[in-house]
Amino acid sequence: MYIHRALLIVSIVLTNPIFSDLGLIRAQENAYPLQMSASKKSHRPEVPGVNGLVTAGHPLASMAGLRILMSGGNAIDAAVAVLATLNVVRPQMSGAGGNGFLTYFDKSSGAVRSLTAAGAAPGALVAGDRLAEELNKGIYAGVVPGLLGGWVSMLKEFGTMSLSEVLAPALEYATDGHPIEASVVQAIASQEDLFRQYPTSARTFLPEDRVPEVGELFKMPDLASTFRKLIEEEERVLQQERSRNEALDAAFSRFYNGDIAEEFVRFYTEEGGLFAEEDFSNFSPIWDDPIHINYRGYDIYSSPSTSRGGLEVLMQLKLVERFDLRALGSGNPLLTHLLAEAIQVAKSDIYQYVADPKKFSVPTEGMLEESYLSLRSDLISEANSMVYPAAGEPRGYDRSSSGFRNSRRGPILGSDRERSHEGSTTSFSIMDREGNVVACTPTHGGAFGTGVVVGNTGITFNNGTRIGSTSPYSDHVNYARGGQVPILNNSPVIVLKDGEFILALGTPGGETIGQTQFQVLVNILDLDMSVQEAVEAPRFSLFAAPNFYRAGSEITMRIEDRISVEHLEGLQGLGHNVQLAPSYSLGSIQAILKNTNFGTFAAGADPRRAAYAVGW
Repeated sequence: MYIHRALLIVSIVLTNPIFSDLGLIRAQENAYPLQMSASKKSHRPEVPGVNGLVTAGHPLASMAGLRILMSGGNAIDAAVAVLATLNVVRPQMSGAGGNGFLTYFDKSSGAVRSLTAAGAAPGALVAGDRLAEELNKGIYAGVVPGLLGGWVSMLKEFGTMSLSEVLAPALEYATDGHPIEASVVQAIASQEDLFRQYPTSARTFLPEDRVPEVGELFKMPDLASTFRKLIEEEERVLQQERSRNEALDAAFSRFYNGDIAEEFVRFYTEEGGLFAEEDFSNFSPIWDDPIHINYRGYDIYSSPSTSRGGLEVLMQLKLVERFDLRALGSGNPLLTHLLAEAIQVAKSDIYQYVADPKKFSVPTEGMLEESYLSLRSDLISEANSMVYPAAGEPRGYDRSSSGFRNSRRGPILGSDRERSHEGSTTSFSIMDREGNVVACTPTHGGAFGTGVVVGNTGITFNNGTRIGSTSPYSDHVNYARGGQVPILNNSPVIVLKDGEFILALGTPGGETIGQTQFQVLVNILDLDMSVQEAVEAPRFSLFAAPNFYRAGSEITMRIEDRISVEHLEGLQGLGHNVQLAPSYSLGSIQAILKNTNFGTFAAGADPRRAAYAVGW
């Protein structure tokens, strides 16, 4: 019996003569099993694909990727089309001026690669001179755009199509418009006062000097102009009979070194901001090996220490590997308890040690060692919930350059700096007909990033300087510093078994990204759920007051209210501070899963947001 529906269901069955005959109920279920079954485990069907699959955070973004696949492009080509289209249809969550992470399985080589497309804070930033809110929104917030460089690098390394071809769907929607979706309207309304402070932002997001209405045709002409400049540069070089890669390099250069970058600098200089030419010219995306573990025979890959989320997901899995989760089963409060305890242990380490790996030494190998994780797993009790623990001491940690660089916690310049700002992120997964697979999680940081549209470019920057992407403590390695890349939580996951692709997934959710992915991985790998069932299953998230940087922080579990009374009471009995969350409110997983019995593939899309899966 479920908490929010129990009394209603009992009332209907007992008082309505239509339902007095249980045989009639069973007959209806048999006739319409998907629509009518009381035991239905998902609202949406999983989406099959023979030649390709795309599951993304907006239907038009999914269709943009599918258009590319059906035109002969591969998963990387389609990924760039999805990313560019998300800039137009979900501008609060992703865009050319944002950051992002990608995990890629290359079928021909069997290799898994990771892309970090995340920019640094401006070199002139001195965070201590700024209020917390100034690091969150406005002219003093923000980091160098990473995603645009990532788009170009993706095409160079693994793509087959031109920038012109893959930007075509986004350019069409930006120029001719698309019916704006409700969540975008709500996000614009929430930022209206900020947008009105900057004429460029108001021009972009408040057409006719008002918040747009749901379903209204929404255009982004300045962004379309920027896209055209990149395409023009590519075509100019190709007309000189130079190579595809040279043409892509020219587009990259125009953005980070040419007139687009000059417009960035002009605008910020006139507005009193901090960005300079060298901040943009110094940027480059990073291709690297992902981090990896083996969990119950599955090879799990995710983002390296350029993001903290990959380490979180992988550590969490290893911390619970000693428990028989399959025997506990779905809906068991002890299962939820064990996962919650593993989340706390993993977070205590990653929030201590993970920072820009170009600036600091991150003990990644030590944090993933079996012996270390076994030691940390011993903190997990099946009898009661722990107090949020202090970090451990993995091999390779350096007290002088990890976590708090001194033995004391540094000044925070006001208690308002200790609490994190929420993020706005999206995620998608793609598989092409050759078997190449992309899992990608792009982000604008907070909604619309800085909220400042930069000059005539139509672009807003990721507000990576905000508390959440950075630490509030000035002696911590992940404090906001000039020239340093803040550490996000994005961590798209790919799972292989015996070298064959099994699963790709990712989610938005800020602090909760690693938690959500962990739960869905357990749903699939331990509990044998289908992809859509695993995506839609009730989930929980832990929140820390004041934050996950501080041992002893107060932990609250928010859990979707579709759990049973027994599940809730069991968690409370184990010592968890539990709050019920709305039924479909935590995270938004987009996943592709192989049916190992038949070798077929299906995609799942999360009903918690505007996500949609398509296949052909």
